[in-house]
Amino acid sequence: MRIIFFVSTLDSGGLENYLLRFLNEKSSEFDVIYIWCKSGSAGQLKDKYKNIKNVHVVLGRLGVFNFFSHIKLTCFIKKNRIDAVCDFTGNFSALPLLFSCFARVKKRVASYRNSSDRFKKSFLKNACSNCLKFIVKTTATNIIANSEAGLNYFYTNKWKGDKRFSVIRNGLNSYELLAESGNLRKNFGIPDQAFVIGHTGRFNEAKNHSTILAVAAILLKKYQDIYFILCGNGVLENLRSLVVSKQLNERIFLFENRNDVPRFLNTMNCYFFPSTTEGQPNALIEAMVLGLPYVASDIASIRETASEHYKLYDPLDVEGLSEALEKLYLNNTPRDISLQKETCERFEHTKRFDDFYRVLSGM
Repeated sequence: MRIIFFVSTLDSGGLENYLLRFLNEKSSEFDVIYIWCKSGSAGQLKDKYKNIKNVHVVLGRLGVFNFFSHIKLTCFIKKNRIDAVCDFTGNFSALPLLFSCFARVKKRVASYRNSSDRFKKSFLKNACSNCLKFIVKTTATNIIANSEAGLNYFYTNKWKGDKRFSVIRNGLNSYELLAESGNLRKNFGIPDQAFVIGHTGRFNEAKNHSTILAVAAILLKKYQDIYFILCGNGVLENLRSLVVSKQLNERIFLFENRNDVPRFLNTMNCYFFPSTTEGQPNALIEAMVLGLPYVASDIASIRETASEHYKLYDPLDVEGLSEALEKLYLNNTPRDISLQKETCERFEHTKRFDDFYRVLSGM
């Protein structure tokens, strides 16, 4: 099978790391794999992708209304005898799927990685989005999401019973996370007996960093042995001045994207994840694999991911989130071995990647 995966960029994020893990496991199942970056630029993970057997990275800007770029895409598809395409950009999969249809590609997969729109609503934007969604539904042979919440949002309940639709859960290799036993407390200058609350995720509105800092300000004022560590693309750049202005920089440590996430997670006593919207959060799953007690938001996609034994909270309830974290601190809550076992079984990578491969191959 000769396939194209369409992504926006290869900057480190949930989707980009998911696809990287999938191809590390499954690249031998494909004859040729093209990773098409629709923004026209690559990103931090470009070299890791290029090191995988059969993978070729293509930088080709595909504007929503640039039909000429899609005509060039059609020529590329025909020239390289593409058998399947998978576009991870939700409704914005529309034109690549449409022109793939013109090029007679047999397998055309649209993937939704969010459970809500990421743009501010307006009549014109809503009309455009609905038009693109109509094209997706008309041209896709398969429409997948990593959560039921995603399909429910974009297609209400109309997807249920339609065999083209399916939920493909994220998968990750728990052994890679569990193999790392070290932490970064010495590197960061954090005392061994301190209580560390952490978060991993790129800086954007959905990750709700404003609430994280509001909660941190309450707890750091109340307790002298609590620290916060946060990492992700744009985190240091966008939050540094605010943390310094509040004089919290001695106990809130900010970092950009890191390559040592298992050690970063091992530095924590608990995980804090108050997102206002998600697809299916890889970051939370990684924390759960390590058995980290967590406080997370009560939104549909996280309810699908979280353990039923953990209470979830309104992502904007600063007081409630503070009290939940404070309870974990006062109880010095240890790693949760049952949570670890449950998560490893639910998101076992070989099973979940097989689910995805079956959709791509039509098996």
